[in-house]
Amino acid sequence: MSARHRPLSEEKIKPFRLVKYFTFSGLVVIFLVTLIMTILNTHWVKTMQRQKSEEYAHALVENLNHQVFLQFIVPTGIKFGRVQLRNPDQFERMDTVVRSTLHSFKIKDLNIYSMANTISYSFDEQRVGVVTVGGAALEQAKLGRSSSKLIQSGSFLEILLGFPREVQLVTYAPLRWEEPFGRITDTVLGVIEIVQDLSDDYQTIYRIQILVVITSTILMGALFTVLLFVVKRGESIIERRADERLQLKEQLNRAEKLSAMGEMVASISHEIRNPLGIIRSSAELLKKKVMQVDPANPMPDIIIEEATRLNGIITDFINYARPRLPKPSACRVEEVIEKIVAFLAPQIEEKRCTIRKDYRHPLPEVLADAPMLHQSLLNLLINAMQAMPEGGEIGVTLYVTDHGLTLDIEDEGGGIPVELLDKIWDPFFTTKDKGTGLGLGIVKNIIEAHGGRIGIANREPRGARATVTLPLRPAEGRG
Repeated sequence: MSARHRPLSEEKIKPFRLVKYFTFSGLVVIFLVTLIMTILNTHWVKTMQRQKSEEYAHALVENLNHQVFLQFIVPTGIKFGRVQLRNPDQFERMDTVVRSTLHSFKIKDLNIYSMANTISYSFDEQRVGVVTVGGAALEQAKLGRSSSKLIQSGSFLEILLGFPREVQLVTYAPLRWEEPFGRITDTVLGVIEIVQDLSDDYQTIYRIQILVVITSTILMGALFTVLLFVVKRGESIIERRADERLQLKEQLNRAEKLSAMGEMVASISHEIRNPLGIIRSSAELLKKKVMQVDPANPMPDIIIEEATRLNGIITDFINYARPRLPKPSACRVEEVIEKIVAFLAPQIEEKRCTIRKDYRHPLPEVLADAPMLHQSLLNLLINAMQAMPEGGEIGVTLYVTDHGLTLDIEDEGGGIPVELLDKIWDPFFTTKDKGTGLGLGIVKNIIEAHGGRIGIANREPRGARATVTLPLRPAEGRG
């Protein structure tokens, strides 16, 4: 990459670097905040679920307390004189009362403890009569205070992530004496232990959280794609604007050079051209006289030839420094090419070149100054011939694209060294032994004056290609 283009690359990157940084960092922050909010929401949902389950258990205990006292304790006391659940009849009656009361409620297990920590009733009849060690929750219930604890089981990773395989809520509540008319007293007869299985509820919460995470990931991915598209679009706009600025700078530099050159040419053109015209006229007169005395003398011809060459150099200076404005009219580029090929026919034959023409019809007219277009395309064809000193084929292809009418002129020469591709448009740069180095500059001025573009590149396996694109007439532009 040339030194001239390195600042442009930096100019393209720097304006958007901060925007890209904040865009993608903001996206990452949004995603992390979404994950944190999901985790917090899950925690809140779990807390609410536990509170709801505790309230649910307390309501069941209150109802169970009433039903057990009303349907079991009172009738049993009247019939048997005392409550003794080891008696099969009493246990069966108690079991019927409890199960009918808890029917359709999600209760996994239930135990009723006496004040001596003995299991008086259980869903599992084998536990009746078992004396337990008790615990803080059981002792608190015997004092009239209810409490609950969450029991989780599963792998270490499941518990760490907050979604164990099995979750149970164990609630301890006092079994109280109930007076007539349903008023519950503070007298504690025992302790009711209710076990609720919350595994399904927690799995539902887990699935909702996973769904939220997946949805957030998809939305973040979609947002990332959109932002990436916007960033790429922004980069392309920045690059285009940077290219436009660079072109404007180049045009300004060229305009300044042309302005300085125009002043110089204006000041010396008359000083050179007038004596040069006199020299040429005098050489022509001298030639007539010398022809009578010494016909073989080459000096007059040399003077005339060199004067003509010098006049051409001055003309190139004037054409480059003071390019005239085109006078556009309807013009067919293929006709201009045919005239040039006919004009160069002797040179083409002499240099053992052939012209391969490919006109891809239909070809529209363009608005152009035919003489100026003739001059520019003539230069390109002459350059193509000069690039093939041993002869070869010159390809002339004319076709329509979305950008306009495009002309490709291809040769089979040695191409242009890569390190010189950026310099071929510079004034006075030439690789030829003879030449001013203004030919391509004049061609570019003419094409750009018509609103067109020109580019030159090497082609594979050898040779170079000059591509000229001219805008179509408005009525024939493509929609």
